[in-house]
Amino acid sequence: MHVLRPITANDFDALKQIAIESGHGFTSLPVDDQLLQEKIARAENSFSKEINQPHDESYLFVLEDSETGDVVGTTAIEAAVGLNVPLYHYHLGKTVHHSRTLNVYNTVDILSMCNDYTGCSEICTLFLREASRQGLVGRFLSRSRFLFMAQHSERFADTIIAEMRGVSDEDGHSPFWQWLEEHFFSIEFPQADHLVGLGDKVFISELMPKYPIYANLLSKKAQAVIGKVHEKTKPALKLLEKEGFEHRGYVDLFDAGPTVEAKLGNIRSVRESLVCPISIGELDYVDEQSSDTLAVCNQGVRDFRATFTKHAHYNHAKHTLIVSQDVAQALKLKQGDAARFFRL
Repeated sequence: MHVLRPITANDFDALKQIAIESGHGFTSLPVDDQLLQEKIARAENSFSKEINQPHDESYLFVLEDSETGDVVGTTAIEAAVGLNVPLYHYHLGKTVHHSRTLNVYNTVDILSMCNDYTGCSEICTLFLREASRQGLVGRFLSRSRFLFMAQHSERFADTIIAEMRGVSDEDGHSPFWQWLEEHFFSIEFPQADHLVGLGDKVFISELMPKYPIYANLLSKKAQAVIGKVHEKTKPALKLLEKEGFEHRGYVDLFDAGPTVEAKLGNIRSVRESLVCPISIGELDYVDEQSSDTLAVCNQGVRDFRATFTKHAHYNHAKHTLIVSQDVAQALKLKQGDAARFFRL
């Protein structure tokens, strides 16, 4: 069984290994002991807070294999981004150059730097280790965040965003950044990427061009990757699109990867999730091939637990979720407690 839970200080070694494995472009997990420890401490503090509106909380989760005790993945939610450290994006818009005299009409794409997503909640830091990328594990890791958000909606903003990793090669070089580097910066993409991961974004406001950039002035390679995702990120983007996330023209400053957004109440997993009392008991029969797989969580914050299983069945007539003893134990639930679930 795979169980999602809040991170603790004991998970430092596992988190560092995940940071190493995640590679270039994964700015939310820099390979830096102090910063990783600070991320864990900040998350522990966030899960402990009694709040009724989002501020600067960070909810970092780990996915644990209950049989081995190994941490196989991680995912996180930032409650409100851009409040302490500015969050920059480019917005891809259009401008028209029209001359009636010359009978010329040209529409040109432009990139304008902005802070439009300030105060929004962000889902981030999604990484599943290679050996666990099978079955429904990846889908659960992505969608499990929505169980927590649905259960504790007061902790999050109305608009949820996700920054998707843009195109870069195996050495971490981005075609989009190469153009910016040539004209405005003197540092390579991995270094800029690392600085952002460390939280050092002062150089952005100091060196980034202040005026809109005409996209047709970029190199052909840079133009080709605007709004495109890294090959390894395509499955994650498809999952979010199924949840109702849309790209509305916002892209990352460094690799031009798309940022997608959705209203919290419109996210499919949030909208379709149900809360009901549980009844603990073995199911009469479980068909591993055809039975529904449910993603289930308890209602805790600091003690939040979520898993996915075929050993849970929703009784419509009694509005009760029947779960096995193993599932109840993994989720720290007892007879009569309430749980939230959706079909995975």
